[in-house]
Amino acid sequence: MKKPADIDEYISGFPPETQKLLEQVRATIRKAAPAAEEVISYAMPAFRLNGLLVFFAGYKNHIGFYAVPTGHEAFNRELSIYKTGKGSVQFPLDQPLPLKLIKRIVKFRVEENKQRAKSKEG
Repeated sequence: MKKPADIDEYISGFPPETQKLLEQVRATIRKAAPAAEEVISYAMPAFRLNGLLVFFAGYKNHIGFYAVPTGHEAFNRELSIYKTGKGSVQFPLDQPLPLKLIKRIVKFRVEENKQRAKSKEG
């Protein structure tokens, strides 16, 4: 599969039901980080603001969400009901997406990147 040019192209490659979920994740991230730039990184949709914030991706049975490196550690308890891997969490396609949780994780990452950028300036 060739690398998509942008997030629209990435999402368009999925079945309609999955597209709807991917768009919900995208909209949630945009609301939580309106100044973030949409990019494709590692062939996945990602958002960048003072560095990479989060990635997300569609799969056959789940939506992958990546708030690396620290977004998962900070929300371990809430994420524990989902299948997780090193730096990833899987939201099953047949369950409602935890959009409020995604929003909180994104806001956490925005703040974290902001603090890191500030400490580099000083």
